[in-house]
Amino acid sequence: MGALRWIVIWAAVATLSAIVCGFVANARNRNASMWAAWGFVLPPVLIILLLLPRNRGLRRVSPSFDEEDGRIEAP
Repeated sequence: MGALRWIVIWAAVATLSAIVCGFVANARNRNASMWAAWGFVLPPVLIILLLLPRNRGLRRVSPSFDEEDGRIEAP
């Protein structure tokens, strides 16, 4: 059961890292969903996020799916 224990530990670390990355990215005026996703896939990315400076100014807003669909012209 040694392998199963490491898988459970990795899953817990990845989930915790994703949550912390989301909160830290939001506090640093960055895209929280992107950083949370990368924090889940690769937990050490949290260290990189902590080393990055805070973004100044307004956060870039990604268009919603409805807005993207409106830009695409139908054939």
